[in-house]
Amino acid sequence: MSAAPLHRILLAFCALALLSVGLVAPAWAQDPPRDRSERGRGQERQETPRQESRARGQDSLADSVRRFERARGDRVLSAERMQADGRDVNRIKAMDERGRVRAYVDDPQGRGGQPPRRERSRDGDD
Repeated sequence: MSAAPLHRILLAFCALALLSVGLVAPAWAQDPPRDRSERGRGQERQETPRQESRARGQDSLADSVRRFERARGDRVLSAERMQADGRDVNRIKAMDERGRVRAYVDDPQGRGGQPPRRERSRDGDD
């Protein structure tokens, strides 16, 4: 065998190796990072206390909206969690039957079965 065909075979093999690495590298780079504690175990990740409290907060917000819709029947425009007097409360903005937008505050921690109370308006038009 002469040196020229061997040289071409070696060159073709190197080109094929570089091409295969070039095709696999982007897919490997897009793999999500793995947590070191999960490596090789296949266990589900435990939620942190902050994630658990956020999930509970979203549940209480959804519960507040459902209670509000059942009690009042107004159209809910938005709902958000906020701090008031050091407590987490839910503020619900809704449109009443006359087309006015009203804001209601629901305290899911201090509920005693009463519907959400309305915030005072700034313009004194109550």
